[in-house]
Amino acid sequence: MNYQAPITDMLFVLYELHRTQELEKITAFEEFNQTLVTDLIKATAQFSEQTLFPLNQSGDQQGCQLQDKVVTTPKGFKEAYLQFSQGGWSAMSCELEHGGLNMPKSFHSMIEEIFCSANLSFSMYPGLSFGAYHTLNTYASEHIKNKYLPKLADGTYSGTMCLTEPHCGTDLGLCKTKAIPCTDSSFKLSGNKIFISAGDHDLTENIIHLVLARTPDSAAGIRGISLFVVPKFAIDDDGNTLTTSNVECIALENKMGIKGSATCSLVFEDAQGWLVGDLGKGIKCMFSMMNRARLAVGMQGLGLCEVAYQGAVEYAKTRLQGHSLSKSSPPQTEPVPIIVHPDVRRMLMTMRAYTQGCRAFGSWVALQYDLSNNSQDAKQRINSDEFVQLTTPILKAFFTDCAFECTNLGVQVFGGHGYIKESGMEQYVRDSRITQIYEGTNGIQALDLIGRKLAEKGGRNLRHFFHPVDQFLKCNQDDLSLAPFLLPFKKAFQRLQKASASIAMTGLSKPEYAASVASEYLRLFGLVALAFMWCKTAQVAQLALLKPEQELANPHRFYSAKLDTATFYMQKLLPQNSALFASIMAGGKSVMNLPDDQF
Repeated sequence: MNYQAPITDMLFVLYELHRTQELEKITAFEEFNQTLVTDLIKATAQFSEQTLFPLNQSGDQQGCQLQDKVVTTPKGFKEAYLQFSQGGWSAMSCELEHGGLNMPKSFHSMIEEIFCSANLSFSMYPGLSFGAYHTLNTYASEHIKNKYLPKLADGTYSGTMCLTEPHCGTDLGLCKTKAIPCTDSSFKLSGNKIFISAGDHDLTENIIHLVLARTPDSAAGIRGISLFVVPKFAIDDDGNTLTTSNVECIALENKMGIKGSATCSLVFEDAQGWLVGDLGKGIKCMFSMMNRARLAVGMQGLGLCEVAYQGAVEYAKTRLQGHSLSKSSPPQTEPVPIIVHPDVRRMLMTMRAYTQGCRAFGSWVALQYDLSNNSQDAKQRINSDEFVQLTTPILKAFFTDCAFECTNLGVQVFGGHGYIKESGMEQYVRDSRITQIYEGTNGIQALDLIGRKLAEKGGRNLRHFFHPVDQFLKCNQDDLSLAPFLLPFKKAFQRLQKASASIAMTGLSKPEYAASVASEYLRLFGLVALAFMWCKTAQVAQLALLKPEQELANPHRFYSAKLDTATFYMQKLLPQNSALFASIMAGGKSVMNLPDDQF
C-alpha cells in the first residue's frame, strides 16, 4: 500500500469551505497566509510519505523493547524523530518566545492528521509533548516554563501525562500516588502509573512527566489531587542534566495495536517534582491537556480513516476478480477490477463520506478553537470556547468510531488478503481500536456530552451548534438545487433537537435512563454534524461548477465528486438517524430492568 497526504481536500476545507484566510486578520496569525500554510502542509506530506510511512509496518512488527531498564523504539524511529525535530515540526504549535511558530490549530490539525495517517505509533511521541507543553505554558510558574518549554519546543525533551493507576482506571478520584513536600519547594512523589503513552523511550534527552498525586493533608476524591512536573532526569538551573529522578519503567504493555508506541508502567520512588498550578487543582490543570488530547485523538481517527480509504481504493482498482453486472457486448471474458462491483463501491463510498465529512467538521472545531483563544472580540472568544467544549466529546468519539468502522471496511474490501499481515490493512484495525478507549472511552465522552455539555449554563452550549444550523436552513430554504441535501438534513436536525430536549428532561428525574441512550445520542449528533458539513460542501461545489474551470482552485471533476459524495452521505448514511432517534425516544427502561444476577 501507499499513502499520499490529501492536500487538495485539506486546502479545499480550509480555504473554500471554512474560509480560514480570515485568521490572517488576527495579529498573532497574520503571517500564516495560504502560501505559507500550503508549503508547510506539503513539506509535512513529503516527510510523512517518504520517512514515516515506510516505518509504519516494520514498527508494528518490531514493537518497542525493554531491556536492562532501557526502552528502545523500533528501528528507524530515532533517526526519523531527529529529522522531525530538526525540521521544526516539534515547535509548530508552540509560542514564539520558546522558539515555536505559534501555528493556528486550524492548520496544525491538518499536519496532525498527516502524521497519524503515515505512522500513528510514531505520532504518539510528539503528540504527548504538544499537550505537556501547552499545559505547562498555561499553569506552570515562569521558572518551570523557562526550564522546560524551549526544550519541549525544539524536541530535545518529550512529555507525558501520568494519570491512571492499576486500581482506578478512569476514576482519577481514586488516585493514590503521594507527593511529600520538601524544604526547597519541591516534592517527593511515590506511586505506580500505568498505560503511560511514550512513558519511556530513546528518542529524546529527557522526558517530562506531568503526574497527578496527593499531598499528605489533601481532601478525598478529585478535589485533593494536584499536578506535578517530574523530569526523568533532574536538571539544574543552567539546563544541565543531572542524575535520574527515580522514575523507572518496569513494564511495557503487550498491546493489540500501536506497537511502535511505548506504553509503559512507571514507578515513582521519591521522584523529585514541582507543583504545577494550585494545590488541589490538578484535575483542572490536567483537563487542559486532556481536552487537547481528545481533539488530537479525533485526528488520529481521521488519519486512520484516510489511509485505510486510500489503501482500499488502490487495491480495488488493481484487484481483478469477477465480472461486471452491467450488460456488455460482446460478453466479458476477463475478470474486472473489483471497484466496479456495487458492494465494493458501497464500502468505498462509506469510507470516503465519513473521512471527508470528519475532516470538514474537525476543521470547523479547530477554527473555533483558534477564535476562542485569539479573537479580539471577547464575546466571540466565549462563544467559540463554548462551541469547542460542546463538540470535543463528539469529535473524539464519533471520529474514532468512524475509524474502527472504516478500517474494518478496508479489510473487507481486501477480503482474505486484508486479514493477513502482509497487506498492512489489518494493522489499521488494531491501531484504531485503542482510539475508542484512551483519553476517556467513547461511552464516557457520551456521558460527558449529556451530563455536562448539554446541562451546562442551562443548555447554552447547544445554541452554538443549533443556531448556525437553523440560520443556514432558513437562508437556503428556497434554493431548489440544494433541496436534495437540505430536506433530509432538516429532518435529522429536528430529530436531534427533540432528542436533546427529551434527554434533558429525562436526566432530571431518571439519570440512568438518560445515560443509557447517551452513546446513541452522541452518534446522532455526529451524523447531523457531518450532514451540516456536507450541505455546506454541496453549496460550495454547486457554486464552483457555475464558474469557468480556469478561475477555480480545482478542476470541475473535483467539485462534481464532492456532490456525488454528499448525495451518498444523505441517502445512505444519514438515514441511520431515524433508528437512533427511535431508540433514544424509547428510553432506557429495557437497558436497566434486567436484575444484575440474571446477566
